[in-house]
Formats: sequence, structure tokens, C-alpha cells
Amino acid sequence: MTLLLVVLLLCLLLGLVLFHPRPAIALWLLALATSPDAWADRLAGIAHHEMIIGTLKSFGVVLVAALMLREGPRRDRYNPAFAFAAMFLSGLMHGLYPGLSLLSSLRSLIGSAGPFLFSFTRLPADICATVVKTVLWAPLFAVLFSAALAACGLDHLYVLEQGALRLGATGQPPYLAGFALIGIYAGLMQWLTAPSRLVLAALAVNFIIILLTGARAPLAIASVLILILLILQGRLVLLAAAGALLAAAALFSSWLGFLRIIDLTRLGEAADLSNRTLVWPYFGTAFLQSPWVGWGVGAGKIIIPVSSQLNTALGTNAAHDEYLRLGVEGGLLGLALLIVLIILWVRRNSALMPPMPRLMMRLIFIGFAVHSATDNTMIATTSSAFFLWASCIFANAGNGSKPAA
Repeated sequence: MTLLLVVLLLCLLLGLVLFHPRPAIALWLLALATSPDAWADRLAGIAHHEMIIGTLKSFGVVLVAALMLREGPRRDRYNPAFAFAAMFLSGLMHGLYPGLSLLSSLRSLIGSAGPFLFSFTRLPADICATVVKTVLWAPLFAVLFSAALAACGLDHLYVLEQGALRLGATGQPPYLAGFALIGIYAGLMQWLTAPSRLVLAALAVNFIIILLTGARAPLAIASVLILILLILQGRLVLLAAAGALLAAAALFSSWLGFLRIIDLTRLGEAADLSNRTLVWPYFGTAFLQSPWVGWGVGAGKIIIPVSSQLNTALGTNAAHDEYLRLGVEGGLLGLALLIVLIILWVRRNSALMPPMPRLMMRLIFIGFAVHSATDNTMIATTSSAFFLWASCIFANAGNGSKPAA
């Protein structure tokens, strides 16, 4: 009966999306940015985090199905989803990690491959414009949504970590920073093709959000990409303004100690790995036990049991290193296949773009690759927003420009 109800609900959602795809996609992206798996627990005591995340990602698959029925399919020979399918099959042939069920592995396959499925369908310009606008402003929406809840006494807007402030909105600071970084990506690409004060404002807002979250990798990547853009475009005034702001931050650092990034710099812990070295050995051991083909898609979720003391102490059992997690799930062969497919996918789909946007898009994926070494970029809900946005950019690559925000 439960399965029947789920099927009926998915059919209902499919019908709604067929007739109203743009608002459905916008609401889905906004929901992802607010991290309902976190605030639903605090508001209603719903602790089924995996179920909520799974539902969000499943709705993404429903969106893909609706768009494919509405707009038609699209060939995408280098789609990275093929690598996850290969990892799933190799895991079944090798044997899944002890405690990982076939159903759990299948769910993880859908969650991992789902964000790439948008590239298998035609994405018209109006839908792409909606996606660009939404990812630009979704982090601000998440902050305002959290502020409204906090004003009602239902949630908190920020957390304190070792005395320093970290803006988290309704989710966790790293996730909010991840969505803001996607907003930076979207803003940079939009600035190259249709610069405006609104896009500049969106870039500023997302950069401030990243700064307030205290997430170091997203802040470094955003800063480097913005600096590269300013240099390539010869924006000397903006370069000078950025230098002045940096100098002012250094001068008044004693007053800005409430910011995590300033506090860590002052304490000499800016390069600290935030307990990641406690997690990585467990994944390294699992990887060495099956280095070539891994333990199947989804194994990364149970390497450290949720009932373990380490999970209780850190509040997470995630790898915080996608190369290590994917090495555990697909082995060296699966990881290599995924990396090669992503490189070919980006190279082929960006080939028709004008020179400057093409360079920036490839730099963005280099930044994504760097970010993946310290965060859960491909398993977290941020991946759904990022790869949908990338698919929209690639869908309009031959038009010479993107839809204006």
C-alpha cells in the first residue's frame, strides 16, 4: 500500500510538472537551498534525514522525466551518470560492503546519477533562465527563510564554533556556503554574457554569505575565480576596490574576530582540516581492502556507522573527500572513469561557447574539483543544483549567450 501511494504521488507530481515546469524547478531549487532535512528535524522532530534527502533527489528525477516527455530527449555520450552505473554493476559483481543492501545501493545510485540526468533532456531557454535566476538568489532566500523562523523563535540563524560566528541559516554552514558558491559560479558566467548591476549585487550577496559561513574552501575558490575574471576583463577599479577591502580586513582584524575565517587566521589554524583526519583513515582502510573496483555505490554512507562514537562526536559520518569516498565505492577504475567522463563532458559541451565564457566554465569545474577534496560536493544536495545549472549552461552553449538573469 505504501509503495502504491508513493507511485500515485509521483504520477501526480509528474502531471503537475508537465504543465508547470518552471515554477516546479524554481521551488525545488529553493527547497534544496533551505536544507529541509535539517530544519524539519528541529521544527517537527522528523529525524529521517536520509528519507527527506532521498525524496528531494527523487523529485529531481521526476523533473527529468517530465522535461523529457515535454521537450524530448538529448544525446549525451559522455554523461558522468554512466560512471555511477558502472560502479553499481561492478559493486554487485564484486560484492557489496558488509551491511550495504542492494536497495540502499540502488537508492544511492539514483541519488548520485540523478543530478546528471538533466543533460539527457532538451532544456529550453525559458527554463534555463529560471534556473539561472534561482541559483543566483537561492542562498539569500535560505537566509531570509531562516531569519523568519528565527524571528518566530522556531529556529536559529547562526551557530557559534569555538566562539566564532558561522552563518548556517536553516541548514549547516558548509551546505549554505556550497549553494552560495554555486551562486558565485552563476553570477560570474552571467556577468560575462549579460553584465548588470543586479548580477553584481547577486555576486556580492553570495560572497558575503560565504564569508559569514566561515567555509574556507568555498571562500578561497570564489576569491580566486573573481580575481581571475577581474584580471581577464581588466577591471582595474574593481581590482583596486578588492585590494582595499582586503587591506581594511587585515587592519581591523581585531574587530572582526567574531568571523570564523578571521578567528582561525588569527589563531594560526586557517589550514586546519577540522577533524577530517579523524575520518579519512576509516575510508582509507576500506579502500585498501578493495582498491580496484570498490564496494559498490552507497558504501561511503556506512563506512563509519551512524551509531559510532566518532559520528556522535563529529555530528557526521561523511568522508569530506569525494575522491576518497568514490574510491571506496568504485575503486580506482570507477573513480578514473568518472574523472575522465567529467573532463570529456565539460570539454565537449563547452566547445561551442565563446572563448571567455568557455574558459570561465572550465575554471569553474577546476574549482569544483579542488572543492571536492575537502567537501561532499557530489553526494550533498548542492550537487543537484550545480549540475542542473551546468546542464542549462551547456544547453545554451551554441547560442553565444545565456538567458539573462
